[in-house]
Amino acid sequence: MHSPTQPPTRSPAHSRHASVVALWSGVLSAVLLALVAAEWGPLISFDRMVADALHDSAVRSPTIAGTNRILSDWVWDPWTMRVLVAVGVVWLWWRGERLPAVWTGVVSALGSAVQQVLKAAVGRDRPWWPDPVDTAHFAAFPSGHAMTAAVTCGLALWLLARFGVGRGPRTAVLVVGAVSVLGVGLTRVYLGVHWATDVLGGWLLGACLVALAVLAYERRLARAENRRDLAHQD
Repeated sequence: MHSPTQPPTRSPAHSRHASVVALWSGVLSAVLLALVAAEWGPLISFDRMVADALHDSAVRSPTIAGTNRILSDWVWDPWTMRVLVAVGVVWLWWRGERLPAVWTGVVSALGSAVQQVLKAAVGRDRPWWPDPVDTAHFAAFPSGHAMTAAVTCGLALWLLARFGVGRGPRTAVLVVGAVSVLGVGLTRVYLGVHWATDVLGGWLLGACLVALAVLAYERRLARAENRRDLAHQD
């Protein structure tokens, strides 16, 4: 078994960045959730305008719609993202990084649970079309594809930063992650199975969950460091 790649020391920079992301994504998530639940008129009109325009394009462009289905249902599908998380968890465990491995798996599972609870609680209907180009199940808000992608890519970036991976690989993962998160959201709206604000809600909630998880992790390490310092003083 490999030894951990670095000792479990906390990072004040991680905590600062996570605090900012958690605050703003949490506030915006709460506001958006309230507006969606209240079926605020301007928001509903915006969603309908975007959905109508993209659906018209999808109906007129079956090849583009088919490409979007492949990207949405295979490349960026939530189960694809969960498999990537599982691979990461196994790799971390094999490396001897037990706490990050468990933390990553729990946060990913929690993201899936949160989105299902919110879908049931909000109960928002998906767009309906007489000529659909794709189908989906369960309630609309938040988008599970968007939230799962945001959680998965956010966790990947955090782990790379935590273990001191070089700037080159981190930049590559950042670019691929950003394309994946943005891309899967756009495919869901283009295919007419989500409203634009469903996707926005998934992005915000995913970012908030990862930021809160990072904060909790860093605070756990801080408590462990304090206990070690007290033990040394004794």
